[in-house]
Amino acid sequence: MKWLTGKIVAGYGVASGRAKDCPFPGGSIRLQQPFFAAAGIDLSPYHLATLNVDLALHVAQQAAVVFDGRLRWHGDLEEHFVLSKIALQVDGQRYAGLWYCPDPATKVDHFQRPSVVELLLPWIDGLSTGTPVEVGFFEAAQ
Repeated sequence: MKWLTGKIVAGYGVASGRAKDCPFPGGSIRLQQPFFAAAGIDLSPYHLATLNVDLALHVAQQAAVVFDGRLRWHGDLEEHFVLSKIALQVDGQRYAGLWYCPDPATKVDHFQRPSVVELLLPWIDGLSTGTPVEVGFFEAAQ
């Protein structure tokens, strides 16, 4: 098993029901519990809330980081970014690039799904939605 060290971050308080504007009395996990039970998943051993762990920035920092800092790039808009060396492989060709990782804590809008990584690469002819690719993350020097 490969272990990744993350950082616990604050959630929205909806799963636990702690949010002031939570639309789910007692929290979403409490309301979902009987539906999970009906599907064969017993949640009774667990606290009825979620623990939120940020892994993305840590993964970026374990990779070959080329930039880790804040940029004020539009008026008063300032964001924290981590850029790490990657390689993209498609159709037997390999291209050098960067993992572009804006910190969700400083990002204003346009959030990606957690499974999505954003990459900076040279233009590659023939790529389109659905094209299978491989992404390699270089490890940081120890």
